[in-house]
Amino acid sequence: MLPISKISRADLADLNSFLMVYRFCNFTQAAKELGVTTSALSHSIRNLESRLGVRLLNRTSRTVSPTDAGISLAKRLEIGFSEIGDALAEVNRHRERPVGRLRLNVLQDGARLVIAKYLPMYLHKYPEMSVEISVEDKMVDIVAAGFDAGFRFGGTIPADLVAVKVTPPLKWVTVASPAYLYRHTAPREPEDLNNHNCIQMRTGQGIIYRWEFEKAGEQRAVDVPGKVCVNDTSLVLELALAGVGIGYCLEMRAATFLASGQLREVLPDWAPTEPPMYLYYPGHRSIPPGLKEFIEVIRGDIEGNIQL
Repeated sequence: MLPISKISRADLADLNSFLMVYRFCNFTQAAKELGVTTSALSHSIRNLESRLGVRLLNRTSRTVSPTDAGISLAKRLEIGFSEIGDALAEVNRHRERPVGRLRLNVLQDGARLVIAKYLPMYLHKYPEMSVEISVEDKMVDIVAAGFDAGFRFGGTIPADLVAVKVTPPLKWVTVASPAYLYRHTAPREPEDLNNHNCIQMRTGQGIIYRWEFEKAGEQRAVDVPGKVCVNDTSLVLELALAGVGIGYCLEMRAATFLASGQLREVLPDWAPTEPPMYLYYPGHRSIPPGLKEFIEVIRGDIEGNIQL
């Protein structure tokens, strides 16, 4: 057995590596998360098992699963590393300026609307901080995945997490290029979209999104037809600009193209306003170094320019 009094830096690194494999049940994903090669990670786990004298993982050519001993160790390590993180965060609070690394999970729209705008301000103000950003549209358990915070639309955040508004309410618009509208009669009602080529959007949950509309309290949703289906707003806009069809996105994402006339809004009377985007994080543990300051940078700018 590994004597507790003699735990080395290498031991801690190997324990962290094991915990990452346990979370992902996949050596390749865990190695990518740790920034090491798969072979180096496998070597670390074998060394740890050898020192402990216990097999922690069952491996086949296709699967990785923890043994009973592995499950027991992982549960204790989750608690231990969480305590260490909280202790370091507590120490950091005594510093005048935060130091550390933030790990954020962000929707694609959030990356463009919030991160791209405010991260440069934040890093300029707090140069001793570093930030790692994972951009994806699927729902992620930020606690289990090891993120400090995430960005999601209102209504999609678990109730037990702290949520901070980081945008005003969001308007969704239907857009098309002048060239497309020259060739096709512009729709007057949402159902008219059934006679158009629409650029469909597949959500992070794997479903094709039903376009939602609202006018004077009346709500409608349309399963639009289309020859193209994508999962990225930037590509929706590029295809709409190229005249492929009608797109649906946040007004803030299309604002530059609408202002220049490269795109025109379709069905403007039916554009719905939906809940804002929020930054959220677990409230049951200490807020990590730098997160409070990141929130302050965002809120300070928004509250100075937009009434939330």
